[in-house]
Amino acid sequence: MRSADPLCFVDRRPYVERLAVARRATGRREAILTGTARIGRHPVAIGVFDFSFLGGSMGTAVGERLARLIEHAGRQRLPLVVFAASGGARMQEGIFSLLQMAKVTAALARLQAQRVPFLSVLTDPTTGGVAASLALLGDVNLAEPGALIGFAGPRVVEQTIQQRLPTGLQRAESLRERGMVDLLVPRPALRATLAGLLALLAGPAVVRRRRFLRGS
Repeated sequence: MRSADPLCFVDRRPYVERLAVARRATGRREAILTGTARIGRHPVAIGVFDFSFLGGSMGTAVGERLARLIEHAGRQRLPLVVFAASGGARMQEGIFSLLQMAKVTAALARLQAQRVPFLSVLTDPTTGGVAASLALLGDVNLAEPGALIGFAGPRVVEQTIQQRLPTGLQRAESLRERGMVDLLVPRPALRATLAGLLALLAGPAVVRRRRFLRGS
């Protein structure tokens, strides 16, 4: 699944050329990898953004991959884990990229209604449309210490409002203080932390309780 060029977009070079360069440089077709895996003893549906592919930006292919991953997690009742690293929506696809925010958010709402856990891991940076849609919608939001998290970067905000932002305002530590992030977890501790959360949210006792409530 690859992004198309619906707008025939050209800035300093055509969008199709930028895509080709990114594919050669990274060996990937798009800015996210999706699939299934195990974290500890727990099977999960997993998505991992790759910032080296056009800044981890979310275009039509990334949004569709995420939507299909979320739907698969719901069908198979697999906990969803997404590692975000993104500059936001991909401007070369215009409104088509912005539509992915709504599509992915709607898919997550359906997943929540199915009571399937979603763990979101925010790395540096997590900004723009990715931060404004899926990244901060986890049942638990984890962030790496020092990660830049926000809709617009500090330079853009300062140019817009003509004011200096307080130091560290858009860093993970500040968001933790304000309740937008639940845990700060250094990368070496992520595996153990995620495994512990999965044991709480999707372990055998939780599954047995769900079956009892469904009467099966």
